[in-house]
Amino acid sequence: MKNFGLIGVAGYIAPRHLRAIKDTNNNLIVALDKSDTVGIMDSYFPNCSFYTEFERFDRYVEKIKHTERKLDFLTVCTPNYLHDSHIRFGLRAGADVICEKPLVLNPWNIDALTVMEKETGKKVNTILQLRLHKAIIDWKKQIEEGPKDKIYDVDLTYITSRGTWYYASWKGFMEKSGGVATNIGIHFYDMLSWIFGPVEENIVHIAQHDRVGGYLRFKRARVRYFLSINPDTLPQEAVIAGKRTYRKIEMEGSEIEFSEGFTELHTDSYKKILDNKGFGLEDSRPCIEIVHGIRNSQAIGLVGDYHPLCRLSLVKHPFKI
Repeated sequence: MKNFGLIGVAGYIAPRHLRAIKDTNNNLIVALDKSDTVGIMDSYFPNCSFYTEFERFDRYVEKIKHTERKLDFLTVCTPNYLHDSHIRFGLRAGADVICEKPLVLNPWNIDALTVMEKETGKKVNTILQLRLHKAIIDWKKQIEEGPKDKIYDVDLTYITSRGTWYYASWKGFMEKSGGVATNIGIHFYDMLSWIFGPVEENIVHIAQHDRVGGYLRFKRARVRYFLSINPDTLPQEAVIAGKRTYRKIEMEGSEIEFSEGFTELHTDSYKKILDNKGFGLEDSRPCIEIVHGIRNSQAIGLVGDYHPLCRLSLVKHPFKI
């Protein structure tokens, strides 16, 4: 049984980590969040020490550092811009780290963390759960067993509606979240680079506070993508069905179906990490470089091979950052 700490336990993604820690028969001994709305811990680890102030959390972790209750792992579920700092804290505390994606916001943060790994002898792991999804594994196998010189055409569409709260939260600020591409697209970009190889061209057609669309040329694929948090961009079929989320990936005109099979992926990720087979810093580098490139590119407009929904860039959302 390993001892875990968790930073960001009141956040949206934390319950998946609580369940994963529990399902792998490990123990959460201390947690931190500035919000005290953490009653969910009663269902998993009711005896876990909890703090709302980092200084008290830091003191507790330091006190147990040289005891049998010392942290083996620190899980990081905090806002994107804090990941780098909290990963560093975990390494200094003598723990391996499990961090939600995006691991960090900038490629050079990975370089610095690599140095810290060597200094501390500890490892940074991240959650790239789509790599463990059976349908995605099968898709990768299909590409690997297909013609070696074929370049595939892929369209990615992901619209996940967000209310006006989004623009007042840290997610609505580019410097904190990394923008829409990072916030909702990072796992898709990781999946695509894992299947189709390194990116050779990164073009942004539209980039607004609530949507981004562009073109990525990988070694084995040409990908047009459109990501949005604006419900006004939902296709009519989703609106009629009363859905606020729309996800579709097409390759050569055929849809890649992977709408099911997500419930156990965080637990599966933890099993891999505990078996020393988790995804580390370099595994995250390709998708971090992709979103960093998107964030720092000048949108060229509706020129060239763009995703059809990019035409919706003329639709304006009434709420802005």
